[in-house]
Amino acid sequence: MMLARRRFLRLGLAAAMVPSLRGAARAQAYPSRPVRILVGFAPAGAVDITARLVAQSLSEQLGQPFTVENRPGAGTNIATEAAVRSPPDGYTLVMVSPPAAINATLYEKLNFNAIRDIAPIASAIKMPFVLVVNPAVPAKTVPELIALAKANPGKITMASSGNGSGLHLSGELFKMMAGVDLVHVPYRGEALAITDLIAGQVQTMFGTTAVCNEHIKAGKVRALALTTAMEGATDLPVMSEFLPGYESSFWTGFGAPRSTPPDVIEKLNRQINLALADPRIIARFADLGGAVLAGSPADFGKLIAGETEKWGKVIRAAHIRPE
Repeated sequence: MMLARRRFLRLGLAAAMVPSLRGAARAQAYPSRPVRILVGFAPAGAVDITARLVAQSLSEQLGQPFTVENRPGAGTNIATEAAVRSPPDGYTLVMVSPPAAINATLYEKLNFNAIRDIAPIASAIKMPFVLVVNPAVPAKTVPELIALAKANPGKITMASSGNGSGLHLSGELFKMMAGVDLVHVPYRGEALAITDLIAGQVQTMFGTTAVCNEHIKAGKVRALALTTAMEGATDLPVMSEFLPGYESSFWTGFGAPRSTPPDVIEKLNRQINLALADPRIIARFADLGGAVLAGSPADFGKLIAGETEKWGKVIRAAHIRPE
């Protein structure tokens, strides 16, 4: 009787181990063919550069090509929906960035829910935005700009890269917390916005460090503050020094279709974090004005959920609608 019971327990234990053994075998075998990474932006931007740097490292580490496929349009919704509709097998990844958090509230109807339908794998980079003004604007500090705006309600313009963009919402958050009335002027892209700011057609904007830094150094625009703390970024003050609790940043990381096997997610997270420890990638991120943002899938999921909640409140309060 005792022997039979022991045999039964051994068989039960072996059966319980089968799923984990299968998962381990699958993780070891993955990837066995090329992996594509969908990017919802055109080539050469921060998200595209991040994807390509990490893709090259993953290709070297795992022995299979990781290729970047650009699918810009609809505020990254095209790329995200393509990922959601792909098989959850680890062979289609997608870059997740602020638009995914913003679009959840900005668009009344989407064919997906990013938090529900995209499994977070790993965050990669975080970059501050920078508040800049045309040199003709007399304000040289954030408090001076706030005072100027309060003395001239509805007369100071604020450019952005588009209605509902991260740059626009950074400005709306500033307006709400500072209690000022700036006139939003949306452009079709940051390059057009900064061009008109330099020309004096608009007076202020929140921009990316990657685009603004060269113009700041050349004296074509004046920088007042960064939107988030970034070690070693610049000697500029951080907006929260003037508006406690203010925080806005650009970030991006890797996701996969929901139901992608956990062991594949874990393997990708481990290898992506290994890539992010490469001094060459760290240096390239610094050139972009950003820093490595490594962590677990849970860490990245928490970031996405927090950003979705924060920007949802701003969108509803400012009654923002997509263009």
